[in-house]
Amino acid sequence: ADPREAAHEHERRILRLGGAGLQIVGIGANGHLGFNEPGSPFDGVSRVVRLAEGTRRDNARYFGGDPRRVPTHAITQGIATIMSAGRILLVASGARKADALAAALAGPVTEDVPASILQRHPRVTVVADRAALAGLVALA
Repeated sequence: ADPREAAHEHERRILRLGGAGLQIVGIGANGHLGFNEPGSPFDGVSRVVRLAEGTRRDNARYFGGDPRRVPTHAITQGIATIMSAGRILLVASGARKADALAAALAGPVTEDVPASILQRHPRVTVVADRAALAGLVALA
Protein backbone atom coordinates (compact mmCIF):
# COMPACT_ATOMS: atom_id res chain seq x y z
CA ALA A 1 0.00 0.00 0.00
CA ASP A 2 1.07 3.56 -0.67
CA PRO A 3 1.97 5.23 2.68
CA ARG A 4 0.65 8.64 1.59
CA GLU A 5 -2.68 7.16 0.54
CA ALA A 6 -2.85 5.20 3.81
CA ALA A 7 -2.33 8.44 5.76
CA HIS A 8 -5.05 10.21 3.76
CA GLU A 9 -7.47 7.31 4.24
CA HIS A 10 -6.78 7.29 7.98
CA GLU A 11 -7.52 11.02 8.12
CA ARG A 12 -10.77 10.56 6.20
CA ARG A 13 -11.91 7.82 8.61
CA ILE A 14 -11.12 9.93 11.68
CA LEU A 15 -13.03 12.87 10.18
CA ARG A 16 -16.04 10.65 9.40
CA LEU A 17 -16.07 9.59 13.05
CA GLY A 18 -15.89 13.19 14.27
CA GLY A 19 -12.45 12.65 15.82
CA ALA A 20 -11.14 9.89 18.04
CA GLY A 21 -12.81 9.39 21.40
CA LEU A 22 -9.45 8.83 23.08
CA GLN A 23 -6.06 9.66 21.64
CA ILE A 24 -3.02 8.09 23.33
CA VAL A 25 0.24 9.85 22.42
CA GLY A 26 3.81 10.01 23.56
CA ILE A 27 6.12 12.97 23.81
CA GLY A 28 9.63 12.91 22.44
CA ALA A 29 12.74 14.30 24.08
CA ASN A 30 12.53 17.21 21.63
CA GLY A 31 8.86 17.86 22.44
CA HIS A 32 7.46 16.04 19.43
CA LEU A 33 3.91 14.76 19.66
CA GLY A 34 3.34 11.50 17.86
CA PHE A 35 5.86 11.96 15.06
CA ASN A 36 5.10 15.68 14.68
CA GLU A 37 8.64 17.02 15.05
CA PRO A 38 9.43 20.60 16.17
CA GLY A 39 8.20 23.03 13.53
CA SER A 40 5.20 20.89 12.57
CA PRO A 41 2.13 23.05 11.95
CA PHE A 42 -0.61 22.95 14.55
CA ASP A 43 -3.16 22.61 11.73
CA GLY A 44 -1.41 19.56 10.26
CA VAL A 45 -3.30 16.39 9.41
CA SER A 46 -2.26 12.75 9.06
CA ARG A 47 0.67 12.40 6.68
CA VAL A 48 4.05 10.85 5.94
CA VAL A 49 6.87 12.64 7.76
CA ARG A 50 10.65 12.46 7.81
CA LEU A 51 11.90 11.41 11.24
CA ALA A 52 14.50 13.54 13.02
CA GLU A 53 17.81 11.79 13.67
CA GLY A 54 17.23 12.00 17.44
CA THR A 55 13.85 10.33 17.04
CA ARG A 56 15.44 7.58 14.98
CA ARG A 57 18.11 7.05 17.66
CA ASP A 58 15.44 6.95 20.38
CA ASN A 59 13.52 4.28 18.45
CA ALA A 60 16.54 2.12 17.63
CA ARG A 61 15.67 -0.11 20.60
CA TYR A 62 12.79 -1.44 18.50
CA PHE A 63 15.19 -2.28 15.66
CA GLY A 64 17.89 -4.28 17.38
CA GLY A 65 19.58 -1.15 18.75
CA ASP A 66 20.76 -0.05 15.30
CA PRO A 67 19.57 3.46 14.32
CA ARG A 68 20.42 2.69 10.69
CA ARG A 69 17.63 0.10 10.68
CA VAL A 70 15.01 2.62 11.84
CA PRO A 71 12.91 3.90 8.94
CA THR A 72 13.62 7.46 7.82
CA HIS A 73 9.92 8.20 7.38
CA ALA A 74 6.73 7.36 9.26
CA ILE A 75 3.00 7.93 9.09
CA THR A 76 1.76 10.21 11.84
CA GLN A 77 -1.52 11.74 12.80
CA GLY A 78 -1.32 15.49 12.45
CA ILE A 79 -1.59 17.79 15.42
CA ALA A 80 -5.05 18.96 14.33
CA THR A 81 -6.12 15.32 14.09
CA ILE A 82 -4.80 14.59 17.57
CA MET A 83 -6.46 17.70 18.99
CA SER A 84 -9.84 16.68 17.52
CA ALA A 85 -10.02 13.78 20.00
CA GLY A 86 -12.51 13.93 22.84
CA ARG A 87 -9.79 13.05 25.35
CA ILE A 88 -6.03 12.86 25.12
CA LEU A 89 -3.74 10.68 27.22
CA LEU A 90 -0.11 11.84 27.12
CA VAL A 91 2.48 9.29 28.23
CA ALA A 92 6.04 10.22 29.24
CA SER A 93 8.77 8.20 30.90
CA GLY A 94 12.41 8.74 31.68
CA ALA A 95 14.66 11.65 32.53
CA ARG A 96 15.25 12.37 28.82
CA LYS A 97 11.63 13.55 28.60
CA ALA A 98 11.74 15.87 31.65
CA ASP A 99 12.66 19.10 29.85
CA ALA A 100 10.26 18.43 26.99
CA LEU A 101 7.38 17.63 29.34
CA ALA A 102 8.02 20.79 31.36
CA ALA A 103 8.18 22.88 28.18
CA ALA A 104 5.00 21.28 26.84
CA LEU A 105 2.93 21.76 29.97
CA ALA A 106 4.36 24.94 31.53
CA GLY A 107 6.02 26.81 28.66
CA PRO A 108 4.55 28.89 25.85
CA VAL A 109 2.38 27.21 23.23
CA THR A 110 4.63 27.06 20.18
CA GLU A 111 5.20 24.89 17.13
CA ASP A 112 8.80 24.61 18.35
CA VAL A 113 7.40 22.32 21.09
CA PRO A 114 4.56 20.51 19.31
CA ALA A 115 3.25 18.90 22.52
CA SER A 116 2.67 22.38 23.97
CA ILE A 117 -0.58 22.56 21.95
CA LEU A 118 -2.05 20.17 24.53
CA GLN A 119 -2.39 23.17 26.87
CA ARG A 120 -5.31 24.21 24.64
CA HIS A 121 -7.20 20.92 24.86
CA PRO A 122 -9.88 20.73 27.58
CA ARG A 123 -9.41 17.03 28.48
CA VAL A 124 -5.77 15.96 28.72
CA THR A 125 -4.46 13.42 31.21
CA VAL A 126 -0.72 13.03 31.69
CA VAL A 127 0.75 9.73 32.85
CA ALA A 128 4.44 10.08 33.67
CA ASP A 129 7.06 8.58 35.91
CA ARG A 130 9.02 10.60 38.48
CA ALA A 131 11.99 11.03 36.17
CA ALA A 132 9.85 12.57 33.42
CA LEU A 133 8.14 14.84 35.96
CA ALA A 134 11.43 16.17 37.34
CA GLY A 135 11.32 19.28 35.14
CA LEU A 136 7.87 20.22 36.40
CA VAL A 137 8.83 19.59 40.02
CA ALA A 138 11.77 21.96 39.54
CA LEU A 139 9.33 24.66 38.37
CA ALA A 140 7.04 24.25 41.40
